[in-house]
Amino acid sequence: VQLQASGGGLVQAGGSLRLSCVVSGGTFSKYVMGWFRQAPGKEREFVAGISWSGVSTFEADSVKGRFTISKDNAKNTVYLQMNNLKPEDTAVYYCAADQSVVGHTLVTLNEVGYDYWGQGTQVTVSS
Repeated sequence: VQLQASGGGLVQAGGSLRLSCVVSGGTFSKYVMGWFRQAPGKEREFVAGISWSGVSTFEADSVKGRFTISKDNAKNTVYLQMNNLKPEDTAVYYCAADQSVVGHTLVTLNEVGYDYWGQGTQVTVSS
């Protein structure tokens, strides 16, 4: 299973970006998908997750109301729409897949629960 993240870049505060993560191999429609980020000097943190069915999503408090996660099973792709970006959103963003979840409404919040990781895409927000 391989994950390829893209869509990062440099944007001014208040702007928007959409990250994409294409998953190849495995059964994408049965994966819980998550987005994490890691800023310089900080630990990696959970940003948003979506259940394998797509009916449930969960966002960290720091991004709630600004970021939206979604998935397209036909394209084996998970997205992270980021609006009203702030300088503190600057980080490398990683997508991840958890193949072990059975419940169709469950979202994995802890990074140790994820089985596969993408390479990361840099998001830089200037003030």
